[in-house]
Amino acid sequence: MTTEPALYPSERLTQVTEAVRVKGIDVLLLSPGPDLRYVTGYDAKQLERLTCLAVPAQGDPFLLVPQLELRAAQASPAGDLELDMVTWGETENPFGIIKKAMGDPHYVALSDRMWALHVLQFAAIFPTASQHLASAVLSPLRIRKSAAEVAALKEAGDAIDRVHAGVPNWLRAGLTERQVGAKIAEAILAEGHVQVDFVIVGSGPNAASPHHEVSDRVIEHGDVVVVDIGGTMPSGYCSDCTRTYAVGTPPDDFTKYFDVLYTAQEAATVGVRPGVTAESVDRTARRIIDDAGYGEWFIHRTGHGIGLESHEDPYIVEGNTTPLQPGMAFSIEPGIYPGPHGARIEDIVVCTETGYQRMNNAPRELVIV
Repeated sequence: MTTEPALYPSERLTQVTEAVRVKGIDVLLLSPGPDLRYVTGYDAKQLERLTCLAVPAQGDPFLLVPQLELRAAQASPAGDLELDMVTWGETENPFGIIKKAMGDPHYVALSDRMWALHVLQFAAIFPTASQHLASAVLSPLRIRKSAAEVAALKEAGDAIDRVHAGVPNWLRAGLTERQVGAKIAEAILAEGHVQVDFVIVGSGPNAASPHHEVSDRVIEHGDVVVVDIGGTMPSGYCSDCTRTYAVGTPPDDFTKYFDVLYTAQEAATVGVRPGVTAESVDRTARRIIDDAGYGEWFIHRTGHGIGLESHEDPYIVEGNTTPLQPGMAFSIEPGIYPGPHGARIEDIVVCTETGYQRMNNAPRELVIV
């Protein structure tokens, strides 16, 4: 196994079964993805061959796996659970096996990211069942991280901080965004991630496009460069951190709003504590940026949850009245994007019993290279 057992405790399956009952769901069906990994620790391959964890409200859960994937399933943390593994061969119908075991349920919850290929076949074998999202059952559990999960997020945060520490070595006038991005991607893996999830190197006007990624634009002297990077660790938990750089002396108008952004990001972070709402954190950052006259250029939410997915609950946005609770992990990443350039500062933060803990501690100030 590649992860600490505490990340995927055996009692989690019991907790999920109880949540299925409380929600009035007849059966929860999880295909490969973050939900299946959360419940069992099994990072199954997403294939046309069906792998599916069935958690009925009544009866014992079981994991349906293709015969050729059985050894992988047994070698995963799922192999340490008291969980029946049912295999199927190449000429068998896996949906028929689940149909036989489940009968005719009225309410079925399916993985949010289940392929339509499988969703439609479940609809066919359960024609009278209403389908629901698995997140209705799992999000209330996944939204609060355990101590082991927080430790995994801190490990991820430290790793991506080390990558940002190297960015000034690779960010140079005359190189393209793509060339710099390739160096960063190599470093993400070298610093312990098993997967590069995204690399954004937005220079000059591209810094005003929050999800720009990379292009063949040549970085010029005087450019502002937004670098937003993240990956997945062996634990399954994700990193995500944004810093803003300048190649040489930045424009005067940029410096003015970057100082506002820095203040807004810091204020939103220190305002995190149990009981405050997700939207109130967004309002804190937005109010500072609005009052300084840059509100029209803050064009996205302040943050998103993070864990086994880069984006998950809770979302730090107006309208989300969810009170923050200890263990909730999310980004705080206000940005200002007026057009000729732009800026964003992002840290992952965990709500604690008394306030907050940053998962990222690389310098937040503008780095001039």
